Amino acid sequence: MNTFLNYLVVAALFALVLAPVALGVVRERRIDRQLREAERGRRAAAGPPETESAARPVTATRRPHLRVWVRV
Repeated sequence: MNTFLNYLVVAALFALVLAPVALGVVRERRIDRQLREAERGRRAAAGPPETESAARPVTATRRPHLRVWVRV
């Protein structure tokens, strides 16, 4: 019985340590999906610029090696 409880405690600690990682991965995938959908929508709605002086749209690019979002 003690061996089973020891394994149970180790599994619970393992789950507690990995829970934040799993939640972060799920959150990043959701954000990536939303950005892809927004990009597709922008491409579909994009047409020629109205004037030459139109401001350049702000885009967010992901730099995988930095794991941060940068405004360009």
